[in-house]
Amino acid sequence: TGRIVPIYPETKGISSKWLRWQIENIFRYNFEIEDPLDEEILNKYHLPSLKKAFYDIHFPQSENSYLVAQKRFAFFDMFIIQLRALQIKSRLKGESAVKLKYPEKTIEKFISALPFELTSDQKKAYQEIKKDLAKSHPMNRLLNGDVGSGKTIVAILSALQTAKNGFQVAIMAPTEVLAFQHFKNFSKILADFDISIGLLTNSYKLLDDANKKVISHQSSVIKRDSKLSENKNSNIKKLIQNSNPSVATDGLKIQNSKLIREQLLAKIKEGSIDIIIGTHAIIQKDIRFKNLALIIIDEQHRFGVAQRSYLQQKISEINDGLPDTIPHFLTMTATPIPRTISMTLLGSLDVSLIAQMPKNRKPIITRMVLPQKQTEIYNFIKEEIKKGRQAFVILPLVEESEKLTDLKAAISEHERLSRDIFPEFKLGLLHGRMKGKEKEAIMLSFKKRELDILVSTSVIEVGIDIPNATVMIIEEAHRFGLSQLHQFRGRVGRGEHQSYCFLFAKSKTDRLNILEKYTDGFKVAQKDLELRGPGEFLGNRQSGLADGTMQNITNIKMIKCASQEAEKIIAQDPDLTLHSALKKQLEKLNQNIHLE
Repeated sequence: TGRIVPIYPETKGISSKWLRWQIENIFRYNFEIEDPLDEEILNKYHLPSLKKAFYDIHFPQSENSYLVAQKRFAFFDMFIIQLRALQIKSRLKGESAVKLKYPEKTIEKFISALPFELTSDQKKAYQEIKKDLAKSHPMNRLLNGDVGSGKTIVAILSALQTAKNGFQVAIMAPTEVLAFQHFKNFSKILADFDISIGLLTNSYKLLDDANKKVISHQSSVIKRDSKLSENKNSNIKKLIQNSNPSVATDGLKIQNSKLIREQLLAKIKEGSIDIIIGTHAIIQKDIRFKNLALIIIDEQHRFGVAQRSYLQQKISEINDGLPDTIPHFLTMTATPIPRTISMTLLGSLDVSLIAQMPKNRKPIITRMVLPQKQTEIYNFIKEEIKKGRQAFVILPLVEESEKLTDLKAAISEHERLSRDIFPEFKLGLLHGRMKGKEKEAIMLSFKKRELDILVSTSVIEVGIDIPNATVMIIEEAHRFGLSQLHQFRGRVGRGEHQSYCFLFAKSKTDRLNILEKYTDGFKVAQKDLELRGPGEFLGNRQSGLADGTMQNITNIKMIKCASQEAEKIIAQDPDLTLHSALKKQLEKLNQNIHLE
């Protein structure tokens, strides 16, 4: 044709040519489109009007006209994202929260009693949170730490500050296994601080170690001053039973799981539980708090898009017992987020970073392994297991449409490894077709060392602590993104022993070499972003942003310009009453795009 012609996603009976013809017909009519961007902004940045940008994106007269139109759409997306972030921040500053004073003696006692020294990143992160908690408007902070960098201890410090002010804390994890792990950690570390802690999930099974009897209960463990150390006190029987599965020293008896739940909810409502840990069960309608002042959400990205928007809505409606205030809000993630992505997409959150690893943590040795060397690695794993260690084998990532094939592949690989490679060891299997409770049962079994090797698809739990697991094999490693490989790798290296991650690949690549070279998750994430580009790094379909916007998402200059213009508008018109077109676009953004 001698001109630039757009290619559209096609389906049977609808070609790009037909679509171009239909769109061209529309432009033959004389019509106007309301432009949400002020003329002043358009002139300042040499951007076309919305109607012209639409025409030039479909029928560009030159490559430049197409690029300018694309720039206009990308700028607007950046601008509206910044506008939303600033509006959220502005609204939160107008809300009231409980001021939580810094309990200096308690925190100093807590820190000095720790068996390790806090890293400077951990200290800095808590300083930032401590200051936020003392303010009269709600904190909205993201604690972004590398895998294994010690986010939990910062969360515990935040919870301790809140509890010592006489207010409640709710901690939400995406799975029951993670919730129970948090419960054990918090109970053990806060044992000497007269803090009551409750576990609230929809269902949980705990093993009475003495009698090998499974106690099934619907979310109830509370203990004041409880130690869960590796000694006789760690017997879960003492925690749960003590003639009183729900609250120590109250003399309550188990009658049925419904009664247990009711007792627990009554304790939450009257305020005798300081820290409530659980899954999204925490925000169900029948939960009433006495004075909830802090909510901590762990691994927020694991909740899924629909659950996240539901969480945000429910948290704003939560019955915290303090009608005129909003709880402080802390989210935690172990997915390192590059600075440019953080600036663009997480503008409504204040961000605290933990990149340093705890002292004496041995870096995980990572190696690419070609097919001819795989037998050596299998033999190495056998030696590690004989020493009492455990291992993971991670199977390749698959598309949603291949889930059934994935299941067959996982089962056959589990059978092959059990039969041909590790017949003398016990192997477990974890895959995406299992129900949540089945997955959690397998993970608990592995944690309790009933399994030597866990074969898993990419559904393996984020955040689960298995200090005894020291070796990981990732099969067909080239099929994963670097950041995801780094997440998997973080499942080992959590104990005192040297840990190893072996990337099985058909050939050596520069991309996988990055993991051999770097153990810092933030460096890995930045390299991953540079290699794959923002669209693939974030996933266009996941975020809902257009391709052109994705290409510009790391354009610092554009982000700063968009942010400056958004700041001016929010300063003059925070509720956008004078900018009706912008208000409509913002409502659309809230419905369609999921950034946190």
